[in-house]
Amino acid sequence: MAISGQCLCGALHYEVANPPAMTGVCHCKNCQRQAGSAFSTLAGVATADLAFTKGEPKLYLDGDTDSGSTVQRFFCGNCGSPIYSAIDSMPDMVFLKTGTLDDTSDFKPSFHAWCDSKQPWVALEEGVPTMAKGG
Repeated sequence: MAISGQCLCGALHYEVANPPAMTGVCHCKNCQRQAGSAFSTLAGVATADLAFTKGEPKLYLDGDTDSGSTVQRFFCGNCGSPIYSAIDSMPDMVFLKTGTLDDTSDFKPSFHAWCDSKQPWVALEEGVPTMAKGG
């Protein structure tokens, strides 16, 4: 069964052929700004498995990052919903923003990254690996 999702306004719909290879939470300042929240929840899926069934996302190249690498941030050009991110160091994987998934009931983070910029009021679940920086 394919995983599906969409943006807030419904202009973009996507499907993913296989389950995520990884799930996590990014606490970097850029993800906070991009999400408009304290962190960004992510599901790493194979690039080849992601297909848009309606619409095409717009791209913002985020070059001012703590890692020094440019993050490709794909979003809905109509409502602004962030859909996924991609990084050059992992060309075969994209990172879906899990809030756009139609069914989020299975999401459980397997790691927290960039915890050195985590909001102080955010509590992390015990037993989930954390990294001060990226991974």
